[in-house]
Amino acid sequence: MAQTKEHYVSNKEFLTAIIEYKKLVKHAEENNLERPRVTDYLGECIMKIATHLAQKPNFVNYTFKEDMISDGIENCLQYIDNFDPEKSKNPFSYFTQIIWYAFIRRINKEKKLLYTKYKITEEVNLLHLASSAMSHDQNEKYNDNVDSFEWSQDYMAKFIEEFENSKRKKAKK
Repeated sequence: MAQTKEHYVSNKEFLTAIIEYKKLVKHAEENNLERPRVTDYLGECIMKIATHLAQKPNFVNYTFKEDMISDGIENCLQYIDNFDPEKSKNPFSYFTQIIWYAFIRRINKEKKLLYTKYKITEEVNLLHLASSAMSHDQNEKYNDNVDSFEWSQDYMAKFIEEFENSKRKKAKK
C-alpha cells in the first residue's frame, strides 16, 4: 500500500475553520458586535503557508524574507473575507496565491529601493571622491580595496542597467 503524504495544512480543516469564522463575523455584524479576531488555527495555517512558500527556490535567497512573510500574512488577513466557500473549496490555493503576489510586490519594492541606492552611489561617484580626497600614505590601503570596489561598481552598473531596461519594456506595453 502506498503511504499518503501528510500536508502541513489540511485543506479540509482549513475550509471548515474559515466557514466557522465567517459565521462568527456574520453574527457579529448582524448584532452590532465587535468583529471577532481570526482564530489561532486560521492564523497558524496562514503562517505555515507563508513560511513554506518562502522556502521555495523562487524566494529562499532573499535577505528580506521576513518582510515578505509579514506582507503575505497581512494581505491574507486583509482579504480573508473575500474567500467564498460557495465558489471554491480550496482555501489553501486562495491564500497561497495572495501570499505569492505579496512576495512579488515586496521583491519589486526592494529592487526599486536598491536601484535608488545604487543610482545615488553611481551619481556621487565615490571612486572619484575617495581617490581625490586621500593623502598619499592612504593610497596603499586604498589600492587593496580597489578590486572589490570595482567589482561592486560593475555589479551596481549591471543592476541599474537591467532595472532600467525592465522599466522601459513595461512602459512600451
